[in-house]
Amino acid sequence: MNIDYLSLRWDGSRLFLLDQKLLPLEEVYFEAKSYQDCFLAIEEMIVRGAPLIGYTGAFGLTLYLRECLEKDIFSRDKLEEVANYLISSRPTAVNLKYEVDLLKRLIFEKLDEDVSLSDVYEFSLDHIKMQMSDLGEQNLKMAKQVKDYLSKRYGDRPLRFLTLCNTGSLACGPIGTALGAITKMNEDKLVEFVWACETRPYLQGSRLTSYELLKENIEHEIIVEGAAAYLMQEKKVDAVIVGADRIVRNGDTANKIGTQTLSILANYFDIPFIVVAPTSSFDLSLDSGTQIEVEFRDPNEIHSIKGVRISPLKSKAWNPSFDIASGKLISAISCEKGLISPVNENNVTETLGDKK
Repeated sequence: MNIDYLSLRWDGSRLFLLDQKLLPLEEVYFEAKSYQDCFLAIEEMIVRGAPLIGYTGAFGLTLYLRECLEKDIFSRDKLEEVANYLISSRPTAVNLKYEVDLLKRLIFEKLDEDVSLSDVYEFSLDHIKMQMSDLGEQNLKMAKQVKDYLSKRYGDRPLRFLTLCNTGSLACGPIGTALGAITKMNEDKLVEFVWACETRPYLQGSRLTSYELLKENIEHEIIVEGAAAYLMQEKKVDAVIVGADRIVRNGDTANKIGTQTLSILANYFDIPFIVVAPTSSFDLSLDSGTQIEVEFRDPNEIHSIKGVRISPLKSKAWNPSFDIASGKLISAISCEKGLISPVNENNVTETLGDKK
């Protein structure tokens, strides 16, 4: 069984992950040979984007099964330990926990049925392939919902989008979430222009989103996040569209740092602010965004760019990787179970079929 996406490739025995820290200047694949390699790839942001992080975590669990087969040992407690270890690599994006916990539960169910460890290993690979394929179909549905939602406001004229970070196929494997909606609308000639926020400190917008937009031949320019307010004031943005790392019951959404600022600006300038994310990005165990654990990363990511120090040696830096956009400022959330608008707890839980 093979899996062949740009950002993740499985050739039947080896996992290759596109090193997204090196894009767009180099296309280099990192070979993950163990669950420890998968942990490293997630923690060091060789892979990034909530869905792809989740699939890499699931592959980590699967590579542990292969290690057990090779050594002829297996322990349920150790599998549990490996799963928790993989989940700890990045705490904010709920997709990682969702995919790892789901596969772990299915593995235990198979073992309870006296299925051989070899067959469980093959089942795990098939499961990941199915999950990625299903996400592609789901993202197409989410893209159509965004198109229909915006057409009610703007008709069928081409639109100018602003987006943050990277939410395309690099982040998902199959078609992207927020950027996937843009690329699908572009196929229908409904995209005039895209503004890509550069997204400090790792510059996912200027490095990765621009990389994907070029491949799709979509007209775009890169901006610093500080230019967003002026851009909106000049009426050059029709909609802001972003992804999500965790969405809670009331619609509060954790996403790449800078998302909260854009939601406030879009609300002020009366511009639709749309989140596109699969249901695996929802965490209905939490009532509001104040309960979301925000990941803080190494300050050196701010101090340096590609190893070159750009700030004074004695200066300190504060580096939250995510912030929380209030559900009250989100115009709509598009997931595969439907479009949520207005965004509130009742509509979120009704759409996802999860009532307290």
